[in-house]
Amino acid sequence: MEAWHSTAVKIQEVRIKDVEVTDDAITAYLVDGRVISVPLAWSWQLSEATPEQRENYEIIGDGYIVHWPDIDEDISAEGMLYGVPALRPRKSKQIIKTWLTIKSSGRAIALR
Repeated sequence: MEAWHSTAVKIQEVRIKDVEVTDDAITAYLVDGRVISVPLAWSWQLSEATPEQRENYEIIGDGYIVHWPDIDEDISAEGMLYGVPALRPRKSKQIIKTWLTIKSSGRAIALR
C-alpha cells in the first residue's frame, strides 16, 4: 500500500517593499522577492499623471497598498495580482443632467 504524505504550503503575504512607475508599467517589488508588473493603462490616473506625481507615493497599510497623494490613487498588491484594471469613471454629472432633462420633459431617448 502506498503511503500518502501531506505537505503544508506556507502562503506568502503579498506586501509591497518598493514600487516603480514608468511610461509603460507599474512594477511592485514584494517583500518576499517577487516582482509584479501590470500595464500603466491599468490605472488611468497614473497614466495621466506627471512623472513627478508618479514618483510621489507612499507605501501604506504595512505594505499592502501604494498611495499616490497628488492624484488620490491607491493600488493594492493583491489588486495587482488578481485584480481588474481601474475603469475610467463615466461623465456621471453629464449623464445625470441628461437623465434629469429627459425625465422632466417626458421624452424617451437612448443614452450611450
